[in-house]
Amino acid sequence: MAERTRETRERILSAACEVIAEVGFEKIRMRMVAEHAGVSTALLHYHFENREKLFTEAMTHSFAHTSTELERDAGSVPASVILARILHSLLPTDPVLRQDWRLWQELWVRALRDDTTQQFAVDLYDQLHTWVGTALRRGIDSGEFAAFDVDGTATLLLALCDGFGIRLMLGDPRVTLDSAQSAIWGAVAPALGVSGEFPEL
Repeated sequence: MAERTRETRERILSAACEVIAEVGFEKIRMRMVAEHAGVSTALLHYHFENREKLFTEAMTHSFAHTSTELERDAGSVPASVILARILHSLLPTDPVLRQDWRLWQELWVRALRDDTTQQFAVDLYDQLHTWVGTALRRGIDSGEFAAFDVDGTATLLLALCDGFGIRLMLGDPRVTLDSAQSAIWGAVAPALGVSGEFPEL
């Protein structure tokens, strides 16, 4: 029963991510998510009492899924590769990540109007900061990276990924994935003491 409940929640959250990314939070209705997930509206409300709860859980689900996938072999590959994978995943590099980016854009807009969502967004950025910072510290501890300001570098990397990610989502012809990754890596490579060329993933 517990496994079935977990699977149902996962299916609902995945459906919510897809529907929110497609129509936007303001237009979403619980019925739409229930239909997309193949469950009853009553079952959806059993797991998530309202749209706001569903939205925050969907954002957390999206982030957790991405971070778990990238950390599977963290102990067996160079720290620079793990960091490069993280940076790659923080950009809209494939259809799944473009969906995640639409969720983040919905979050930003809602956070400007709602104090609770604003705090949730800040908390998510704290998690991202920790994720990037852990990868940076792993490189320092292994001797692969030089000593540097980890917190400041993590903040810089997140800001660069946000900025270039927006341009990529807009289809700005001046920015390509390769040029974005090269610019982001090049901005921190001297401090890390590594090559300025973006690592092979």
